[in-house]
Amino acid sequence: MPVQEQPVPDLFFEKVQAPGEIFLAQNPLPSGKDFSKHAYWRAIIPDLYDAYRGICAYSCHWTPYDTGWKTVEHFKPKSKYPQDAYRWDNYRFVCGILNGCKGNHEDVLDPFTLKEGTFEMDFPSLQLRPGESLSAAEIKRVKSTIKWLKLNSDTCIRGRKHWLLAYLKGYPVEYLEENAPFLALELKRQKLVSREAEMWREFI
Repeated sequence: MPVQEQPVPDLFFEKVQAPGEIFLAQNPLPSGKDFSKHAYWRAIIPDLYDAYRGICAYSCHWTPYDTGWKTVEHFKPKSKYPQDAYRWDNYRFVCGILNGCKGNHEDVLDPFTLKEGTFEMDFPSLQLRPGESLSAAEIKRVKSTIKWLKLNSDTCIRGRKHWLLAYLKGYPVEYLEENAPFLALELKRQKLVSREAEMWREFI
């Protein structure tokens, strides 16, 4: 679902951008090993987490602060665009598993520019699919995003099922909106918020 870019946090320039620009001036074509030694973005992971309320930009699920694998995702891969490696507007808050899936793939849709309705969720399978009324080119991008991020993998399906079960067992819809906002959005859009719906019997 669309994600609104949040303001640059305090001290970002001092902690990340300034030292990063100095490094790049001395190493305009850094290797992965070079970046590992100068991963200044790690200093603002807590700020990134708080700015996006711990919601992974790709799974649209809350990532626990104490046990979740929290990472800075460079939407424009730093290996291909080193000049953007230390820019706040190139950062997305993403859980470690989906960050690893994204890798250097560039045919993945950007949550910052995503249109509402681009993705839909099928029930009861919980798989993602392209939204209605998309062009052929848009459908292709949706399918490539699902493929590269493995959004219909067993891992992602289990994640959606976890939050759905909490709702079906009595947690309020507000809880779902806070922790799994896309799942909540699709339940409401498809008028499936009733816990008495026949399809939910297999989940409870």
